[in-house]
Amino acid sequence: MSTNTRPSPEIVTFGESMGLLTAKDTRGLEYAATLDKSFGGAESNLAIGVSRLGHTSGWFGRLGNDPIGNMILKAIRGEGVDVSRARMSDKEPTGLMIRENASGKATVHYYRKLSAASAITPEDLDTDYIAGAQILHVTGITAAISASGLATVEAAIHIAKQAGVKVSFDPNLRLKLWSAEEARPVLLRLAEQADYFLPGLDEMKLLYNEEDDQKVLERLSAMNAVCIVKGGPDLTYVLVNGTLTEVPYFKADHVLDTVGAGDGFCAGFLSGLIKGYSPQEATRLGNLTGSMVIQAVGDWEALPTWEQVEDKLNNVAHVER
Repeated sequence: MSTNTRPSPEIVTFGESMGLLTAKDTRGLEYAATLDKSFGGAESNLAIGVSRLGHTSGWFGRLGNDPIGNMILKAIRGEGVDVSRARMSDKEPTGLMIRENASGKATVHYYRKLSAASAITPEDLDTDYIAGAQILHVTGITAAISASGLATVEAAIHIAKQAGVKVSFDPNLRLKLWSAEEARPVLLRLAEQADYFLPGLDEMKLLYNEEDDQKVLERLSAMNAVCIVKGGPDLTYVLVNGTLTEVPYFKADHVLDTVGAGDGFCAGFLSGLIKGYSPQEATRLGNLTGSMVIQAVGDWEALPTWEQVEDKLNNVAHVER
């Protein structure tokens, strides 16, 4: 399908965005009197993060034509993200996740089976829209939610490759969607097609079935992709053509909510690439945006603007002098 009537955003992504209900009561969902309403989704979080950092981004996917779906679409659009390729379904509902923090233990309950997003197919792709971007970002979540979701990811990567568009891939391994054994061959196959592979170190230990950090990095160094490995000991690993660089984290003054940190990192990293930064410089920016996200509450609400990032960088530079 092709309906392109205007230039594509610099970064295009797609996937499932779900309504998010959060029980504020520390006694847990069963006894909570009220729930906060928002939404979340790795890909839409990233698109919002990129937009806030001053670049153009586009997100698409399928949402139910219901109150939650309408809320999500309006909110993403309101953040300056192009949602012109999103589709509203009258047949399937918008997925839902409910989060609780009972007795200090965070738990998420998903209600996404047979959701509108899981019904996405390669026919939902706008070839020209993807081909006109600089970077296509995909995640393993879309590959996990349904067979047609995986087929759509593979088709989108093919379109990008044919058009010379760089492909960014975050495996986002979700063990509530599939087991490590089921995910392993699929995610590693997709990783081989990426130009930028953005896994977490713990994810790669599961996918490689390997506990030794050094052996995991050695295997990744053989990949053609630029590998950015999150979750090292106070640092992020950058592997470019087999050469390893360690980029330190930015210190977070107070950690309030770690949800969304990975999406914040990816938004910063990809924005850095669009700005012309080297992978190492882009990783430093990603480390900063990730550290800023965890100092406030929310999946995407805490994603920083470019002005906030510049203020933070100026403060860091001042302290370093």
